[in-house]
Amino acid sequence: MPDWIGNSNLSTLHFIKVSMNTSHYDVIVIGAGVLGTFHAYHAAAAGKKVLLVEKDKQPMQATVRNFGQVVPSGMSKAWFDYGVYATQLYKTIQAEFDLGIRQNGSVYLASDQDEQQLLHELKQRMDARGYEAHLLTAQQCQQKWPALKSSYCKEGLYFPQEVSAEPDLLIHRLLHYCINKFTNLTYKNYAAIVACEVTHGTVQVCYSHGERVTAEKVIVCTGSEFKILFADLFAKSGIVISKLQMLRTTPMPGLPLEGNILTGLTTRRYESFEECASFSKIKTPDHLVELKRWGIHILFKKALDGSVIVGDSHEYFTIGSEEPGYELSEHINHLMWQEAARIVDMRTWKVQAAWAGYYSQHAEKDILAIDIEDKIHIRTAIGGKGMTSSAGYAQKSIHTLLGL
Repeated sequence: MPDWIGNSNLSTLHFIKVSMNTSHYDVIVIGAGVLGTFHAYHAAAAGKKVLLVEKDKQPMQATVRNFGQVVPSGMSKAWFDYGVYATQLYKTIQAEFDLGIRQNGSVYLASDQDEQQLLHELKQRMDARGYEAHLLTAQQCQQKWPALKSSYCKEGLYFPQEVSAEPDLLIHRLLHYCINKFTNLTYKNYAAIVACEVTHGTVQVCYSHGERVTAEKVIVCTGSEFKILFADLFAKSGIVISKLQMLRTTPMPGLPLEGNILTGLTTRRYESFEECASFSKIKTPDHLVELKRWGIHILFKKALDGSVIVGDSHEYFTIGSEEPGYELSEHINHLMWQEAARIVDMRTWKVQAAWAGYYSQHAEKDILAIDIEDKIHIRTAIGGKGMTSSAGYAQKSIHTLLGL
């Protein structure tokens, strides 16, 4: 008998353990977002008995509230390498099981000379790394993406190997794939963990309904929600919550705007450009000052149904400050739509939905890593790098924690 059962609706996965001897695991991963799921994936691939738990019916936070752009080209340091690995892993899994991954590439558009200079410098850095990148003239950009306005686009830097994902589908399909691939991996949703502590050399984990299980290692990947288990550590963690606003248009299947479209404001924000020699000398033009104030950098990502996600903005909230809330700022939405219309011909575009996304990041570190007695390992606050780099980071993390 298989050790799990589940329905076939990928968006509402609900798996229940039915086999015996489920009380002790090599690894328990708490949080089934993309970071937690890939920790479970790599632990299971290493032959470990793994339990992956999710407190909600399905992951609901940053993993499903983002653009779905996988862009190693925007990463720096080790995160670039993690992103390259993740991109290839996504493609490998896609060849076995449909995750909704599409290799349509990424392009960064330059709207002025400063942004063009950054594109050229990043191209040199990518050439040195052996990472394929092509400079495109304004004419080439408009031939490939006819919706772009000639008044905006001066040049582009194109990365053909990069991919797009559907954030509202990816994690559900990835979970389905992992559970079918690994008989040594159990997934439980609706499983809120309320206690996690080391007792007599093992970790005891307690569900909200009172059931207890144990593990040799527990990895906590729950974003800012790790405060549920470790309130004191959370209070002094240095975590910052970023609130993003995004818009989605009505479907436009015939619109030639494939791939990840990143614009001039992105070159003024992403980590990879910060490593360029000219970055510190770039000044913010007057017409971008208000956008920069709200952390706006315009991205476009066409979804499978032909709708286009447009955004996004960034507001930051420190622990103990005012909560980010769920309200949407119409002023921010207007600023994003107005700037997007400066880049792309949007005369026939209509907004279908608007929403906020939330992710946790650390004020000083690339990720928050806290270890308790070498048994409980908090790995969270990966920031906006999750969709791109989680798979690669999780591989390194699992190999380190398990001594592989």
